[in-house]
Amino acid sequence: MKMKVILAAAGVVLAVSGCQRTVGGFEPLQPAPLSPAPVGGVTSSQLPPAGATQQSPSQFPSAPGATADSSPEDAAKKETALAASAPTVTRESLIGRWSVNSGGSRCDVFLALTKWTGGYRAASRGCVGDAASVSAWDVQGKQVILSDNNGNQVARLYQSANERFDGSLSGGQSISLSR
Repeated sequence: MKMKVILAAAGVVLAVSGCQRTVGGFEPLQPAPLSPAPVGGVTSSQLPPAGATQQSPSQFPSAPGATADSSPEDAAKKETALAASAPTVTRESLIGRWSVNSGGSRCDVFLALTKWTGGYRAASRGCVGDAASVSAWDVQGKQVILSDNNGNQVARLYQSANERFDGSLSGGQSISLSR
């Protein structure tokens, strides 16, 4: 019984000593404070008064790197030119995540080699419009075909550069896949 009391007392002493700030007279190391980052110049200007006439959305330029969708005839001409110069594509080279740019919005599409209606399984994340309905894909010669759950064609693309495919959605708008 006496031994149990001594062991319990020793355990309490060890537990309490572990809660102290210093151990053996040494202070714990503190990280050195960081120096502030330099700040560039700040500019200011006056905002237009509330209720002032604003520009219409059609007056804004296209985002950098984005092209405004053209007429279906222009899209068909561009697709014909891409088809003529496109290399043959393999399914294995398409597996993985692709960034999609369509109609000025960006999202991700994931292509897998799991059999699915319309070819192989695809999943989109953050897509809007026709690109959101992509759930399958396949390769037909030089073309990459994106399809919906029912096997209906959503887009047709051709390789235009290394790790980049350009084409059109079924409605004629342009679409591109890139890594």
